[in-house]
Amino acid sequence: MIETMRRLVAFRAADWLSLAAAPTFASMAVVTGIVGSSAHPAWCSAAMHMSPLTGMVSMYVLMSAFHSTPWLRLISRWAKRRRGRPRRVALCNA
Repeated sequence: MIETMRRLVAFRAADWLSLAAAPTFASMAVVTGIVGSSAHPAWCSAAMHMSPLTGMVSMYVLMSAFHSTPWLRLISRWAKRRRGRPRRVALCNA
């Protein structure tokens, strides 16, 4: 019984911890985009022919997208609960 409770707590903690990845990577992409937007590629001739998908900002955006699954799962659960609730009906027109 105690072992089952420990596992349940560990799984709940892991679920909540998994929600931290996507916003963290998204904020890192924003900060890197603001701070890292220096003129370095302008004077580097090799950087002129690079793909726009290279760099830390695009990596953080992709990591945020790949780690968005727990958020999508949570939103789906909320939507299912919301649809399952009976709608409130007003008894009088006030």
